[in-house]
Amino acid sequence: MNWFAVIAAALSSFVLGGLWYGPLFGNAWMKVAGVTAEQVKNGNKALIFGGSFVLALISAIAFSFMLGNQETAVTGALYGALGGFCFVAASFGSTYLFEHKPLSLWLINGGYRTVQFTLIGLILGAWH
Repeated sequence: MNWFAVIAAALSSFVLGGLWYGPLFGNAWMKVAGVTAEQVKNGNKALIFGGSFVLALISAIAFSFMLGNQETAVTGALYGALGGFCFVAASFGSTYLFEHKPLSLWLINGGYRTVQFTLIGLILGAWH
């Protein structure tokens, strides 16, 4: 396992998340998730960002094991997109249906996870 690639893949989740839940879809996400700007501002940043990094690292490590050393950037990105959409976003979708959450929340959160795992796969596949 290339630990530099794993750490870079985990860090890419933060860059993407900053854009996704910031200027791209931040306001829409807060509205449909029922989160206020004050809640975001007053959240425990160490817990939120530290915990998110640990979870992104766990995801990147597991994905690295699944990909192995034979993949390229293209196949890594493809497997990441499939995993992000078919496993994570689809699982969100099932839960959101039972919870009566809006489609727009699924599109935002599921879209983020799909792109997140695509990036993770891309980085791991390119840098083994």
